[in-house]
This record gives sequence, structure tokens and C-alpha cells, in this order.
Amino acid sequence: MTPLEERLAYKFRNSLLLAEALTHPSLGHESQSYHFDNQRLEFLGDAVLQLVITECLYREHVTKSEGKLTKMRARMVSREALHRHADILGLGEFLMMGKGEDSNGGRQRAGTLADAFEAVVGAIYLDSNLDTVRDFLLRITADAFSTVHEQPLEANPKGTLQETMQAISPRSPNYFIVSEDGPEHSKHFVAIVQWDGMELGRGEGASKKMAETAAALNALHERRWIQDASHQPGHAMM
Repeated sequence: MTPLEERLAYKFRNSLLLAEALTHPSLGHESQSYHFDNQRLEFLGDAVLQLVITECLYREHVTKSEGKLTKMRARMVSREALHRHADILGLGEFLMMGKGEDSNGGRQRAGTLADAFEAVVGAIYLDSNLDTVRDFLLRITADAFSTVHEQPLEANPKGTLQETMQAISPRSPNYFIVSEDGPEHSKHFVAIVQWDGMELGRGEGASKKMAETAAALNALHERRWIQDASHQPGHAMM
């Protein structure tokens, strides 16, 4: 098994599927020649991921309404969640991409890693079957399922964070765009959310709004205000 297959705990019968899943579109663009990339597998993997997560939530939460299940699923398949899975697996170090994309930090970019994770899911599905890819996903997302069970969040992370922080202090969290790069048709933004001088979270997205939403979601996951009691004098911790 390759080092990545060991991390995935899955051995590919068709190694070309794994190679395709790890090939960023920039490789073909830079060489100006035909080269497969992971976009089609990403499309397939997204559908497989949605099905597996939806099925699991449906079976485990028999009293939840459609609306609540939809919100839980949105959190489970968010860009931030997929980026976290890809980061744990170390997918970035195995990606094949153009030199320009690599030098611009492509291996660490949240969207790139999330796409690669979906592509790997699609590759495993094609190389095996639905039962096998279900087992893989439920193992990889076990911690995320525990979190979504214990700390259910609304579909509006910025609103939830605002309410949470104002229950502690009248001060509201503030959002700042700290990085913006990429061509006009494919921008990439990085945002942070701060509260009382403390950075609560950081997020990335294809728009300022998406980056700020990801930062709020990250803040709600990290809950750094609890770790720093000095920011809550005289207030009960949330």
C-alpha cells in the first residue's frame, strides 16, 4: 500500500483512480495539454457523500424534522468540514498540481483540499461499492458526527455566534478580510472574526460572505472564549 492508502485504510485495485483524484486542474492548464483532473470525481464524490451522510442522519435522528436534518447535513458536508478531513489525511502533500498553483499555496488551500477529499470519495466508490465507501466515510466522519450530535448549530453561523457572544458581553464580533487572491473570475478570500481583541476563528471561501461564514463556523467549533476566562469577567461561560 502507498502511504496515502495506509492513511485511507483502503487499497485501490485501480491505482489510476487514485491518481486522478489527486490531480489538480492546474496541472493540465499549465502544460497546455490534455491531462485528466479530479473535477469529475469531485462531482461524483459530492453526491456519494451527500447520500451517505443523509442516510446516516435519517437513521440516527428519527425524531428530527426535515429542516433540522438539512441543517445538520449542511454542517457535515461544509467546505470547512471536508477541508478538516482532508487535512487530517494529509491530502495536500499528495496532490499533483501546476508549479504556479503550488507556489501560491495551493496545497494548503481549503477549497482545493475539500475538492480533493470529495474526489477521493468518488474514486473509492468507483473502485469498490457503496457499502465500502460508506464504511470509509463513517469512520472518517465519526468525530464530526459526535460533534453535530452534541453541539447542533443553526444554518446561520454568523447569527448564532452573534447571539452567543452577546449573551456574554454587549460587544459584537467583528469580521475582517485578511487575504484576497486569484483572478477576478475565481477569487479566494480569507476572513477572521475577532471579539474583544481575541481571534475567535478563521475561514476561507470564494466570496467575502462565504469566508466570513466559514470563520464564524470555525469560531463556534473552537469556542476559544471559553479557553480564555479573562474575556468574561463576571459572566457565566457559555
